[in-house]
Amino acid sequence: MIVRNLSEANKTDRKIVSPDGNWTSTRLLLKEDNMGFSFHITTINEGADFQMHYQNHLESVYCISGEGEVETLADGKKYPIKPGTTYILDKHDKHALRAFKEMTMACVFNPPLNGKEVHNAEGAYELDAESIAE
Repeated sequence: MIVRNLSEANKTDRKIVSPDGNWTSTRLLLKEDNMGFSFHITTINEGADFQMHYQNHLESVYCISGEGEVETLADGKKYPIKPGTTYILDKHDKHALRAFKEMTMACVFNPPLNGKEVHNAEGAYELDAESIAE
């Protein structure tokens, strides 16, 4: 059994801050845990507005708190995000995420992340990233 505490994990290298200042992600479950997925609690900072395109991963996101929107860039469709909203990037959707109020999100990635990943120039996580981009 694996048991981890978010407050304790926030004091370790499991807490990753994006270089652009848009988000902070605490990775509670990683590839090394051999569960086949990773699980993160991510804070999207108020005013953040950025694009992502997870070409190598599928992601499911659940909003715990805050308010914002996600936009699918292929068709320009916007979806409001508030507590209780889930969005699933099941087709490697290129999307924009905007936080009107700071959002706390629970995120699951498949395949699992190693834990050091930050978004590359395409807005994706590299497969098997071993270190934080400087």
